Amino acid sequence: MSSDLIIVYHRQPYEEVVENGKTVLRENKSPNGIVPTLKSFFGGVRHGAWIAWKLADDPDNPDFEQRIEIDDAYGQYSVSRLPLSSEQVREYYHVTSKEAFWPILHNFKERYNYDPVDWANFQAVNRRFAEAAAAEAAPGALVWVHDYNLWLVPGYLRELRPDVRIAFFHHTPFPSVDMFNVLPWRKEIMSSLLACDDVGFHVPRYAANFVSVARSLFDVEVTERERVPEKWISEGTALTERIMPTEVCFGDRRVAVSVTPVGVDTDFIDQRARSEEAQAQATRLRAELGDTRLILSVGRTDYTKGGLEQLSCFERLLENNPELRGQIRLMHVSVSAASGMTAYENVQNDIEQMAGRINGRFGTLDWQPVALISRAIPFADLVAYYQVADVAWITPLADGMNLVCKEFVASRIDGDGALVLSEFAGAAVELGEAVVANPFSHKSMDRAILTALHMPEDERRARMTALRKAVLENDVRQWTPGTLPLDPGWTVAAE
Repeated sequence: MSSDLIIVYHRQPYEEVVENGKTVLRENKSPNGIVPTLKSFFGGVRHGAWIAWKLADDPDNPDFEQRIEIDDAYGQYSVSRLPLSSEQVREYYHVTSKEAFWPILHNFKERYNYDPVDWANFQAVNRRFAEAAAAEAAPGALVWVHDYNLWLVPGYLRELRPDVRIAFFHHTPFPSVDMFNVLPWRKEIMSSLLACDDVGFHVPRYAANFVSVARSLFDVEVTERERVPEKWISEGTALTERIMPTEVCFGDRRVAVSVTPVGVDTDFIDQRARSEEAQAQATRLRAELGDTRLILSVGRTDYTKGGLEQLSCFERLLENNPELRGQIRLMHVSVSAASGMTAYENVQNDIEQMAGRINGRFGTLDWQPVALISRAIPFADLVAYYQVADVAWITPLADGMNLVCKEFVASRIDGDGALVLSEFAGAAVELGEAVVANPFSHKSMDRAILTALHMPEDERRARMTALRKAVLENDVRQWTPGTLPLDPGWTVAAE
């Protein structure tokens, strides 16, 4: 059966686990994140499809079905699993995507290395995704492509199926023209993105950067602009824009440029936070903490997430404010982002060494200042930690959006708690009532965490009321494929 909506994303839409020697498919553990969010769109179409890759010892003769049908709570959809060898995955994902693209997207030029890149392999993998999407698509279908490791899919797909509508969403930051144009493949990447009908971003700054890059490489005209809504103008944050481009013209093609910041499943989080289990767990945690105040940091082990900068700040906090010793604890959750990558292993080692040093310097028999957690915490438990934390400390050096801070806010049904948020996280554009910090500045970080710790209750509650309003009004159900409707009866003219 052909599909009205095809989602192209590198990960499969479920978790594969082995039970009694048999592989079974399970729902993702967290209700948030990209996978469950995208699957929710299948409920609005007759039939959907998902394109992903799956590791195969022999890609020419894989030991699994390459196309399977799924019927679950999200709807009926097929999953096309593209068999890739471990070497293809390493070149496509770990080398090209993570060592060449990721540093540039997050403005870490010093970590950029394109010498090992096998560009032909990246092209081949992207073409296979495009071919699979073309094979699944009904006439005039919507193909929704996700993120930078599939940059070339729209261009290939437009050649194969000029009748389909193509939307692309960029989940990471999109850098300025001077940074992006470091990539030697910049023209091929941008040419592909300009083959879309809609290119989407989390915040206006990323959309503006995208258009600046396009205009630097091609004869692209900005045909429509809009004032940024007041709710996305947060004074004092680095990513604020006041005018955003909404359409560009490239040759005879008009490309919509949309800004649709992704939210979290606020209904699910609210139900979880109000459940007897969560309330009982939160009560137990508060009793264990006693009078100690909890600072909670949750993120991946990645040099972009600012974990080392947080721990350095926490060490300064204890050194310069001896009255806080024994009175506060930092629960630092740092989960591995990608296995087998030296850059992330080095970050994890540095985090462990710094946490150990802080505990060694300031810890006592009765008090350990840092609790370092290097494994994923079940979401049900995480909601309880959100509810008891006095401060959520989310200060990445760069982040496309960041859903952790929104999960924290959605969990605070008590209306209390303080959020310290990096001004370089996309979420800062929406969450202006957070205590904003610049993670590159010692003074800013130190001042922000002290402000949060010493904030009067009435101010905490006033800020949290505004934060909850922003998060609840823009939950995951407001997210769309840019300007393109799901209705398969609406089609673009074939080129």
